[in-house]
Amino acid sequence: MNIKKHHNAKSFYGSTTLGEKGQVVIPMEARKTMGLVKGEKLLVFGRGRDMLVLAKIDHMQKFVEELEGRLESIKKIIKVSK
Repeated sequence: MNIKKHHNAKSFYGSTTLGEKGQVVIPMEARKTMGLVKGEKLLVFGRGRDMLVLAKIDHMQKFVEELEGRLESIKKIIKVSK
């Protein structure tokens, strides 16, 4: 898999406010940069009690497929590092 390296890989897009129904608005610049469109499915991960991470499902599927294809190599690396 060939993941494009973005010229601005680390970005800060401002802030948002949690609404009455637990919804947040993703800032427009972030949506444009990530190519997010209405109805797009996102995965939500928690990092401890203080951080949420959003990821596009289609990207995660490609990433998992890449890992599956390299599973044997990854297992070898893990054994060596123990």
